Amino acid sequence: MRSFERLTSLKDYIPLKRRESGGKNIGLLVDGPNMLRKEFSLNLDIVRKIIAEYGDMRVGKVLLNQYASDKLIEAIVNQGFTPVVVAGDTDVYMAVEAMELIYNPNIDVVALMTRDADFLPIISKAKENGKETIVIGAEPGFSAALQNSADHSITLKSENHRGKQSHNREENAY
Repeated sequence: MRSFERLTSLKDYIPLKRRESGGKNIGLLVDGPNMLRKEFSLNLDIVRKIIAEYGDMRVGKVLLNQYASDKLIEAIVNQGFTPVVVAGDTDVYMAVEAMELIYNPNIDVVALMTRDADFLPIISKAKENGKETIVIGAEPGFSAALQNSADHSITLKSENHRGKQSHNREENAY
C-alpha cells in the first residue's frame, strides 16, 4: 500500500483557475465605514467593473462596523461582495484580512478601497512580498501618501446631482 504524504495545505493541491489571457487574481478589501457614506454615493458595481480592468476579483470583502444596517448588508451581498461585520475597530480587522491576502499564493494583486493613511504599512508589506497593489479612494480626504505608495491609484468621483459615478485613474510610474 502506498504511503501518503502529510497534507499540509489544500492550497498546494487545489490551484485557482486562471484566465487563459493570464489574468491576475485580485483580493479587494473595502473599508465600509470610511467609503460607503452617503456623501460619496459610491456604487460597488462600478468598483467591480474597475477592478475587472486589472484582473479577476477572487476575494471581495466589505468590512462593516456593528452599526451597519440590514439593508446595507443586503445591498453588499446583492452586489457580489462578502460583508464582514466587526465589533469594534474595522481597521484592525482589515489589516489582518490584508495580511492573509498578502501571504495567499493564489492572490496576485492586493486592492484596498479606503482613504485612510493607516494602511500604508499594508501596501509596503504587499509590495515587499511581490504583490501588485491598488488603492481606491474618494475625495475629500484621500491620503496622498497612500495614493503615491501603491502601484495603481484610483480616485472615484461622484456626481450627486446626476446620480452617476465616474472615476479617474491616476497610475504611479512603474
